[in-house]
Amino acid sequence: MRLLLRASWQPGPRAAAPALLIVHGLGGADAAGYVIATALHAYALGWHVVRMNMRGAGDSLALCARLYHAGLDADVRAAAAAVARSVPRMALLGFSLGGNQALLAMGRAGDALPDALLAAVAVSPPLDLAACCAAIDAPSNRLYQAYFMRSLRSSYAERQRLLPDLYATGRERGLASVRAYDEAITAPYNGFADAADYYAQSSAGPHVASIRRPTLILAADDDPMVPGPSVARWPLPASGVVRREMTATGGHVGFTGRTRAPGRYWAAERVMRFLEAAVRT
Repeated sequence: MRLLLRASWQPGPRAAAPALLIVHGLGGADAAGYVIATALHAYALGWHVVRMNMRGAGDSLALCARLYHAGLDADVRAAAAAVARSVPRMALLGFSLGGNQALLAMGRAGDALPDALLAAVAVSPPLDLAACCAAIDAPSNRLYQAYFMRSLRSSYAERQRLLPDLYATGRERGLASVRAYDEAITAPYNGFADAADYYAQSSAGPHVASIRRPTLILAADDDPMVPGPSVARWPLPASGVVRREMTATGGHVGFTGRTRAPGRYWAAERVMRFLEAAVRT
């Protein structure tokens, strides 16, 4: 398995600055606007920045044409281990689906993470995949659903063209909902019994209470795809090491407003304020 990581290193010795590993969301890649805005802000603050592409996302399709999914925290752990070989201090940031992967890595497999990884942030993470899938498939979200389904069908068709012995021809045709896609493609090709089994095994919510390193979960009550209660209902560690912030507005990975960060992306400033305190102090 090969992953594409794009690194922007600060001048001088690598050990002199912390590194931020960023993981994008569903249908995204390392060039997504929210990734770039946060990367620019972090770099301006003196951080190394490493942008991870999930399997086959963006330009990584030539390296690995396999399907990615919400439960692949092993890929995040591998990327974190690679970054940790270059720096003694680092943090992890995941957006949307990448946020779920990041929290799985922190909670389900925290002992397998490098000691250099000191803190994490998840922005708009789908902690209950079944609830989020139901939200996306709701009639009120038909535009979002149409966008994701075009992306998912196209992504599968391209992977099938590259790996015809692994992926069946035409399996994506006629799929009109995210759950139908997960039932027909995500589950069977990744060892899950069905979509429900995939959601149950890959949702990070049940693992949040097991997190042992400073972590921020940032989400919005008006997120059309990640319902507020699906984020707020999970218990946090009694240690207080995990902070959950629910804003009234912000949508899904939106969070624009008055900020010093590029693109008026307020979430980037909040993310880095938390990580500066957790990693630099």
